[in-house]
Amino acid sequence: MSNEFDSIRPYNDDEVKQAVNDLLNDRQFNALMKGLMPWLPKGLRNGIIRIGFIGVNSVLGFQKRFMNPVVGYIFRKCSTGHTFDCSNVEKGAARYSYISNHRDIVLDSAMLSYQLIENGFEETVEIGIGDNLLIYSWIRTLARLNRTFIVRRGLSPRELLASSQLMSRYIHYALTEKHANMWLAQREGRAKDSSDHTQEAVLKMLAMGKEGSPIDSLRELNIVPLTISYEYDPCDYLKAKEFQLKRDDPRWKKSKQDDLENMKVGILGKKGHVHYEMAEPINTWIDELADEPRTTVFKSVAERMDRAIHSHYRLYPGNYVAADLLAGDTAHAAHYTDKDKQTFEQYLQSRIDLIDLENKDVAFLRQCILTMYANPVLNKEKSEA
Repeated sequence: MSNEFDSIRPYNDDEVKQAVNDLLNDRQFNALMKGLMPWLPKGLRNGIIRIGFIGVNSVLGFQKRFMNPVVGYIFRKCSTGHTFDCSNVEKGAARYSYISNHRDIVLDSAMLSYQLIENGFEETVEIGIGDNLLIYSWIRTLARLNRTFIVRRGLSPRELLASSQLMSRYIHYALTEKHANMWLAQREGRAKDSSDHTQEAVLKMLAMGKEGSPIDSLRELNIVPLTISYEYDPCDYLKAKEFQLKRDDPRWKKSKQDDLENMKVGILGKKGHVHYEMAEPINTWIDELADEPRTTVFKSVAERMDRAIHSHYRLYPGNYVAADLLAGDTAHAAHYTDKDKQTFEQYLQSRIDLIDLENKDVAFLRQCILTMYANPVLNKEKSEA
């Protein structure tokens, strides 16, 4: 691999052993492990972990030995089930760039990799994650072991251009030379109101890595729009809290501790049912846009990807209840029962109760959470119109 990408790439297979040693020698990582296994002394705990990594000589081996059991445990303990529809893509030698809506900081890509392996795919995905989340050295090490490439945040315009060009070259290189699968969110950060829309800037960044037309560059990436649907978002009350904090003080910004809290709640919180569904690769239709001017082609691709993502939402009774409560009507009553409505209203109140704000605006917070659950219904209806 070219040294050009050393600042952002995941670990190579020959770096896995040293990375594991770095983890085991990290004070904060040991504190985390102590919290998970408090009954074991440090020497015995590390010895067990080292034994668990015997024979792990590749990043994929690390994921299968360590990450897959962890994600499987999360599915069992924190969801009521999960489904995966990959009928629109082939499982063979083809490599894909999955671009999805973004629900959880950590789990969106981890659950995708888990389900790819469980459903007979040969490889997991390399993952684009903002460096603002890699706030401790052990998190960065663990992320790079899990095939993360680093997206730099908080840059000046000149730095952002250079960083975007480097990342785009790396993504094209990884897909065509390493034969890796890629995962990216459709926008920077999560859509906290669950109204998911692909940023043209993401597509422009992807197109930078290859000379020629935007269509040719995007075609090389073999992009698959991917829809992630949660029955319940564990971070919904934290997102609503952020909405009020930003409303009351436009200068408010999340702290590192806020990011950690979001990661913890997202991983361990109750999700209900989880569904992943792949649309057809954009290569099946992108040539239809070949005659569009460069100034509008990214907008057209983004809009068509949005329709694909929205049309594949898995909607749950709570989504329809939220849409009707928000609108003050019963337009979607055929999709839920009285019991479903009562269950969701109780859930809604329980989430509002979790929000600890001094000047708590209950009506505003209620509207924020209802909007999160209603938007997938509204967007799916628009996509099917």
